[in-house]
Amino acid sequence: MTPARMAAIHAAAFEGKGEVWSEAEIAALRAQPTTDFVATGNDGFVLLRIIPPEAEILTLAVDPAAQRRGLGVILVDVAAALVAGRGAETLFLEVAEDNTAARALYDKAGCTEVGRRKGYYARHDGPAVDALILSRLLAAEKTGKACKS
Repeated sequence: MTPARMAAIHAAAFEGKGEVWSEAEIAALRAQPTTDFVATGNDGFVLLRIIPPEAEILTLAVDPAAQRRGLGVILVDVAAALVAGRGAETLFLEVAEDNTAARALYDKAGCTEVGRRKGYYARHDGPAVDALILSRLLAAEKTGKACKS
């Protein structure tokens, strides 16, 4: 998937809901040796930073036309397997406390809350929102016996 397509998906998925990443920003991240991505055809992607023993989901986006089909959970599962294969033991991410759809996706993908950043996400129409720090332990992915915790 090209950075241009990733930027288009990101813009559509986050329109009015948060920071939208440009094609140049995505291309610059992809050029870094510690980043990689997973895509589902042409409908969604997850951008990752991998620095074992940890990995982080930098962003995940699914085209609105393809949402509510389980692609987000598939992306997290495939990303977890990828980063586990590269030596990561834990997968981290941040999600806005008010993003109920993303929180439900990450819950289904076996991620649990491990921390909070107060007032992390600025909002144009109201007060800043906390970032929830979530993680998923990857031991099961390394053994090939993945299960949600």
